[in-house]
Amino acid sequence: MIMVGNSRGNGQNLARHLLSPENERVSIHAVDGFMSDDLHGAFKEVEAISKGTRCKKYLFSLSLNPPKNAEVGTDVFDATISRVEKTLNLSGQPKAVVFHEKSGADGITRRHCHVVWSRIDFENMKAIPMDYSKRRLNELAKELYLEHEWDMPKGFISPRFRDPKNFTLEEWQQAKRQGQDPREIKAIFQDCWKHSDSRKAFAAALKAHGYHIARGDRRGYVATDMKGEVYSIPKWTSLKTKDVKAKLGDRETLPSLEQAKQNIANTLAPTVDRLAQEQKAKLVALEKDKEEKAKAIAAKHAAQRQLQKRLQEQRATKEEQIRKERFNKGLHGLFDRVTGEHSRTKTKNKVEAFQAARRDQQQRDELILRRLQKQRDFAKHHAQAKAKPQAIRSELRTDLDRLEALRNRNREPKNDGRDREP
Repeated sequence: MIMVGNSRGNGQNLARHLLSPENERVSIHAVDGFMSDDLHGAFKEVEAISKGTRCKKYLFSLSLNPPKNAEVGTDVFDATISRVEKTLNLSGQPKAVVFHEKSGADGITRRHCHVVWSRIDFENMKAIPMDYSKRRLNELAKELYLEHEWDMPKGFISPRFRDPKNFTLEEWQQAKRQGQDPREIKAIFQDCWKHSDSRKAFAAALKAHGYHIARGDRRGYVATDMKGEVYSIPKWTSLKTKDVKAKLGDRETLPSLEQAKQNIANTLAPTVDRLAQEQKAKLVALEKDKEEKAKAIAAKHAAQRQLQKRLQEQRATKEEQIRKERFNKGLHGLFDRVTGEHSRTKTKNKVEAFQAARRDQQQRDELILRRLQKQRDFAKHHAQAKAKPQAIRSELRTDLDRLEALRNRNREPKNDGRDREP
């Protein structure tokens, strides 16, 4: 059943919601572990106790919604609540259980349940942590769907369990990288079986999730996936072999396991080739971008050097004029030659001219070094940008070679019988 839970405060609002007359019928199933025997009083108790802690969301509220057409008795709800308590470490905590009956837009009356626990551990005066509660509840919900043979909601089945010929690069890598959840796989097999009335329909339904049916040497009726895993159809559908045979027919009319794997290779090879071509196109685009940016950097540097040269020449002209104006003319100039002042000024001008030349060269060097550093940074960034698509493309080429080898394999090796167990 669908489970939606969250930590929350404001118990009085929650109590009003649970007792709302919007529901056709409200039934208080249990108020356990509280001094009070009504919801408002019980939640006030928890709020008062929480004042001794830092916890603001002192309640954990959970709704239990069974499948639309399932007949679920109170005993199933009680058993589920007990399993939730063990899963979330809420065993022994005060709780209230309320049942609602309400008609939907289709006119069908449905029954669901609300459970509210106190999160406050009274003995230790601290809140029970609810980390990863959503994930843990979803895991438990999957188990319940399989145990009761309810149709599992599509949202519970990972999107990677679909036809791999439509994969994006990320989905392809995820499918190769991640382990497969046996509960989700079993739900797929059971759902495909339940909604198929023939071998053709069952094969098409499984193929939509990336599985191809075949005959196995030991298991008889099997399916295989893109990783080459082998699944016994009777076991993964929880059926007897004779029931599987009744729908799928004589196993000898099924393709061999090797043929099924070749069919998968035929299906996946174009996908992998497409993904590899996408990475090749990305590398080509990176090279084009590199050339354009390199030209832009070179043009910008050339313009900077031209500007620097012009400014330095203008400054050198001004400084040279200042140095010339230091020499006196006429009698004062003659006097300076006699006293040696002219020689000292000449020496000073030479020193300043030398220092100015060194300054200008240093500025030119700095501009060149900045350009070289920028080019090195750009080259490093470009290499890093290329590294990922190059590695991915290499990996895809390896995958494609493997698939091509499988497509071209003519011999039919025996199945070693190590079919995957659910």
